[in-house]
Amino acid sequence: MSKRKKQLYRRPQAAQLARRLEEPRRFIQVVAGPRQAGKTTLVHQVTDGSGIPTRYASADEPTLRGEQWVGQQWEAARLAFGRRRGVLVLDEVQKAVNWAETVKRLWDEDTRSRRPLKVVLLGSAPLLIQKGLSESLAGRFEVLYLPHWSLAEMRDAFGFSLRQYLFFGGYPGSAPLVQDPERWVRYIRDSLIETTLSRDVLLLTRVDKPALLRRLFELGCRYSGQVLSYTKMLGQLQDAGNTTTLAHYLDLLSASGMVTGLSKYAGQAARRRGSSPKLQVLNTALMTAQSGISLEETRGDPESWGRLVESAVGAHLANAAAAGVCEVYYWRERNREVDFVVRAGRRLTAIEVKSGKAPSALPGITAFARAFKPWRSLLVGDDGIQLEDFLLRPVSHWVKP
Repeated sequence: MSKRKKQLYRRPQAAQLARRLEEPRRFIQVVAGPRQAGKTTLVHQVTDGSGIPTRYASADEPTLRGEQWVGQQWEAARLAFGRRRGVLVLDEVQKAVNWAETVKRLWDEDTRSRRPLKVVLLGSAPLLIQKGLSESLAGRFEVLYLPHWSLAEMRDAFGFSLRQYLFFGGYPGSAPLVQDPERWVRYIRDSLIETTLSRDVLLLTRVDKPALLRRLFELGCRYSGQVLSYTKMLGQLQDAGNTTTLAHYLDLLSASGMVTGLSKYAGQAARRRGSSPKLQVLNTALMTAQSGISLEETRGDPESWGRLVESAVGAHLANAAAAGVCEVYYWRERNREVDFVVRAGRRLTAIEVKSGKAPSALPGITAFARAFKPWRSLLVGDDGIQLEDFLLRPVSHWVKP
């Protein structure tokens, strides 16, 4: 792996944020995404290179910040910059009590007084931030979403090979540790999984059964790429609960950038909502860090490697969906299945993933094509598009004209 330092790498979203901060004051900029996606680093890169005076403050503590925290930081920025232009960056802002109402009041005050203070909000829990934005800050913000790092980014920043990316995933902070797998596992478990669950989910959301949520996360990693009904999940989890609770907890895990549940594609939205979910990790490191199996052992087991390959493709698609590029589903009818169905605008793309030699006929793709007439059908694997090529290109390349 390359010894290039990660701080020298700039994600593509940095240029977009830089352009927005150079514009006249118009919107609050919200940089949202999962932990370790590089939100803080990206904002520091942009503000350090902009020449605009900046005040940075973070609410990322084990407990919630008090209700006065946002106002104190805002007033400090006003005093520091006066009537000159400046940028106030509030990191993990959702961990301050009543943050959205306070931001709305202060932003509107500055608008009325024509104060040129620009504001950037960062957060690790998109669902929680989105709730505050939509309820209190409608019309005042625009979102820049940072998904997990792609193969192209991990290759360019750290020299990752395809095998390394499939197994170690897209967490830049863990990249220097891959030569010491035991240390890498501890980092993923302690600094990413546990911190995300305890600080981004349990701290901010009412969860009546925290042990059930943790076990659901483990189940989602273990069965990534498989369709499981909520009833079967309850049987696996052996915990008192109901399907509504599980669906809610899966939404929380999805919003925190860990595990999501893909819906079955159907012509009617109501039928999609009522389908059994296909469990899908959003970063393959979450699977492998808990498997107890090394890269070499995983590569030598065709079933485990196949699940990892399909999960990597699914994560690539699901992260694009989280960024608003597309919508991702699966399709199954009797014994016929399509791994992923991607909708971008009015266009449907059916995607089948093969980690070994593909069969001469794909009955799932054929049946789906007859029923829904997709714009494009793709085979990702040895006899189709090379896996590395598929993961190196943005999803929009494959699903949009």
